[in-house]
Amino acid sequence: MRVRSLIVGVMFFVALAPAAGQRPKYGVKAKADKQADLTRLTTYAWMSGWTSFVHDVDLQIVTAVDRELANRGFVKLESEPSDMLVTYAAMQRTDVDLKSKRTGDPKLHRSYPVGTLIVLLLEPDTHRELFRARGDAPLATGPAAMAAQIDSMVAQMFERCPSRTAPR
Repeated sequence: MRVRSLIVGVMFFVALAPAAGQRPKYGVKAKADKQADLTRLTTYAWMSGWTSFVHDVDLQIVTAVDRELANRGFVKLESEPSDMLVTYAAMQRTDVDLKSKRTGDPKLHRSYPVGTLIVLLLEPDTHRELFRARGDAPLATGPAAMAAQIDSMVAQMFERCPSRTAPR
């Protein structure tokens, strides 16, 4: 019985070992609904979502998304009805680098803020997702660096979006 318990325990730890050593994956992932034909849509309107509590960040995200949609031939409307709805969610978490040590206390590890941005294009009536993009990245420090990071991430998201026209 002890041998069996030992074998089960070892197998359990062997199965979990690869997951424990994994680093977080940063970058952009995107997925478009294969049944949706975004090339037939022309207009969009914003709907509320999980916006950033920081007004400047919210404004930068909305401006970047508006710019990318305009580059792809979509026209922004101030209210519905429109061909699609746009929303985003912005979240922040803290990641810890378990391989680093802080000077002074070897029990402390380096931590850093990570931002997650999700942009959704939705069907107006059913709110079915036509396009979803998610970007995760360690947050830049300083307003100018963060603005550049938001612009870059949103541009990467929409590189993967089916569009009416080729991006400019």
